Amino acid sequence: MNRIASHIMDSIGNTPLIRLNRMFEDTRLVYAKMEGFNPAGSMKDRSASRIVCELMREGKLQKGGTVIESSSGNMAVGLAQACLFHGLNLKVVVDPNLNPHTKKLLEVYGAEIIVVHQPNSEGGFLGARLNKVKELLYSVPNSVWSNQYRNPNNPKAYHQTMREIMQQLNKQVDYIFIATSTCGSLMGCSDYIKKHKLDTKLVAVDAIGSVLFGGPTKLRKIPGHGAGMPSQFLIPDRVYDVMHVADIDCIKGCMKLLKEEAILAGGSSGGVVSAYLRYQYKLPENSVSVLLFPDKGERYLDTVYNPKWIRENFISDQISSEFQNERVLKNYNQFIEHESL
Repeated sequence: MNRIASHIMDSIGNTPLIRLNRMFEDTRLVYAKMEGFNPAGSMKDRSASRIVCELMREGKLQKGGTVIESSSGNMAVGLAQACLFHGLNLKVVVDPNLNPHTKKLLEVYGAEIIVVHQPNSEGGFLGARLNKVKELLYSVPNSVWSNQYRNPNNPKAYHQTMREIMQQLNKQVDYIFIATSTCGSLMGCSDYIKKHKLDTKLVAVDAIGSVLFGGPTKLRKIPGHGAGMPSQFLIPDRVYDVMHVADIDCIKGCMKLLKEEAILAGGSSGGVVSAYLRYQYKLPENSVSVLLFPDKGERYLDTVYNPKWIRENFISDQISSEFQNERVLKNYNQFIEHESL
């Protein structure tokens, strides 16, 4: 008998694991952990719920109080649902990269949206958002910063994610590929692996232009992937390897996933797919890998899946050249002309 959740927040977790056997037909087994099946649509539901519940349990936040957070999208939506459920207010600081669909979701949930329009010279849009959060904390009474960037309940929320994966695959997981942002999910899974002395290896999928693993900062178009400031959670020695992908790799991965598996996934999921495609030849035969997909693709219909947005933000000739040897996008030019999915 299926478990019946006592309320909507109780339905967070236990997301499905799907074998990607159309895209990867060799002797290596590849599975996708579908975090978009959480009730507010992303893996950030896990950390948002845990952070809010712990703040209330500790007495730092009471009903009627205000949560303030900086977010590129998914954490904001997760917090918006959690705050609405618990009778709290939410002020979320975003930047112009916020997806229009996500903006609408936040408005429906009743969150107040504050937009910063200019990045900091150091720290980019993330640095600018954090400065605005600090301003709001001084001016808004009974407010608390949920602080997904430092709150230990962020990575702790993903111990359960790793536990689910291990239960679903009978502890037979050789590699797990995880996109970076706050690095909460990456380090949460790492904590579980270390505690249980597992042999599973973590491969971090970072964005080109992110500073998390070094290198110069660069403008990024895919929200929630990479960061303009160092992570307070990241312990590099626990990461087996790092793959850097460009924004266009995220788009390519999303298109390939959609065409071959009929999975509409978010931008960072596409980055994870592209990273695995490049990395798979290093893996031994019969290895088992899990790709963590943070969210679904509906929030990216105006960007990643929008030919007009792609054309305006990337050079279509370059894209066509990169795609010309890939079966999934052999009709890419027709896709661009059609202007919609």
